[in-house]
Amino acid sequence: MPNFQAPLYYLVPLLWALLFTRYRFKKTEASLDGVPAVGSTNPILSWVGAFQSLTDSRTILQEGYNKYRGGLFRVPRFDGWTVYVTSPVLVEELRKAPDDVLSFSEATKKQLQINYTLGRNIHENGYHIPIVRSQLTRSLTPLFPDVRDEIVAAFSDVVPKGVESDWVEVPAMESVMQIICRTSNRIFVGLPKCRDPDYIQLNTSFTLDVVAGAAIINMFPDFLKPIAGRLLTNISKSVQRGINHLRPIIEERRRNLNEYGPDYEGKPNDMLSWLMRAADATEGTVENLTRRILTVNFAAIHTSSTSFTQALYNLATRPEYAAPLREEVDAVVAEMGWTKAAMQKMKKLDSFMKESQRLEGLGIAVMGRLALKDFVFSDGTFIPAGTMVSVAAGPMHHDDDVYANANEFDGFRFANIREEEGQGTKHQMVSTTTEYVSFGHGRHACPGRFFAANELKAMMAHVVSLYDIRFPDNVRPVNTYFATACVPDMKAKVLFRKRQA
Repeated sequence: MPNFQAPLYYLVPLLWALLFTRYRFKKTEASLDGVPAVGSTNPILSWVGAFQSLTDSRTILQEGYNKYRGGLFRVPRFDGWTVYVTSPVLVEELRKAPDDVLSFSEATKKQLQINYTLGRNIHENGYHIPIVRSQLTRSLTPLFPDVRDEIVAAFSDVVPKGVESDWVEVPAMESVMQIICRTSNRIFVGLPKCRDPDYIQLNTSFTLDVVAGAAIINMFPDFLKPIAGRLLTNISKSVQRGINHLRPIIEERRRNLNEYGPDYEGKPNDMLSWLMRAADATEGTVENLTRRILTVNFAAIHTSSTSFTQALYNLATRPEYAAPLREEVDAVVAEMGWTKAAMQKMKKLDSFMKESQRLEGLGIAVMGRLALKDFVFSDGTFIPAGTMVSVAAGPMHHDDDVYANANEFDGFRFANIREEEGQGTKHQMVSTTTEYVSFGHGRHACPGRFFAANELKAMMAHVVSLYDIRFPDNVRPVNTYFATACVPDMKAKVLFRKRQA
């Protein structure tokens, strides 16, 4: 006779969790009657919509944008609704809302399930954020030679050597992640650790683990999330691997500090040193410093690898951009060398990278906020506490009323606008507006975007100055959309050869 006791042991709490989640969903739905929904509002059928929002989010957001452009609409999640704003006016209201009403940090905590992925202390004490925003940005000029040196070394190691006229095949995303990881960690932890193969593998896999882990955990009700976080992710193992790598470095630096003082000769000027100096006793443990470095790596690798891969794909399918980009890079480098100031002067390159982000951004929804209190937009739309609010960035960036021929790639779009309007900084890659929100907008815009933009431009300048590139079949790989993420083809290969002209 079969034993049904074990299956029932798991089935009963699962059914209870389902009913509890549906109750919360229905309760929230009733408070959002004034916001039109994409798909069914039926508590059961909306689960179908929640699955669709994972697998076909681009279509769903575009449908909502087309129907309700200028206003708001909502899309179901497994545990509630996300309300999307669709106009610059509403984006500005979202930006201006106080943090204790519409919270960026609480939204990020929920979206990434930070307590179970990056660690509770990352959310509760974000002391690394002002370090990234200020110290890292201020250090770009003196540290740029290190960035350039690592880019040259990493490309030399990752791109196979071939005969000058021969094409060699390179796995794009995998190679880009390695190069980004090495270049970023040259500034985060320095040589030689930034070139350690196991350390590189740890950080690139941790990036993917966090994204996948958050998606899995978000499918569970709150009371089951701690269990899901422990059983269904690799986070704890990754942290231990990170400790094994960083403990000797941290302990050596502390010995030098104790013996020679805070400004000892040869003291590294990198992210780890800045974190060690800023951390209190609790945050200064080896484990917590390791979590902080892993977190900074997650932010750097995840976003920059995606952005650069998209730009690389655009260059590989549009060879007409190679010559003018190469001409600009050659001229500026001849005048200014490989410096941060040179990156600032490469307006066409900056425009090419920004246009890639506009057309194939990191995500089709940005500027997420969690309502901690009830909020009312200027058009009278009521947002109850507990609701997620976001910007429908993908549809907005593809709107012909916002950008001329918005669905066409125009690599020099922003360079031409800068020249026509005479505004040197407004349309730079790092600049944010209510219409260009790839990096967010306002006080919570990506704090590391200045480092990221310089790193990405230096990498692309290196590519156009040294290589010709194309796809084996001259066809751009198709992006994948999961939830609100826009992911370039992870398995596509790009052909490289030594520059011929």
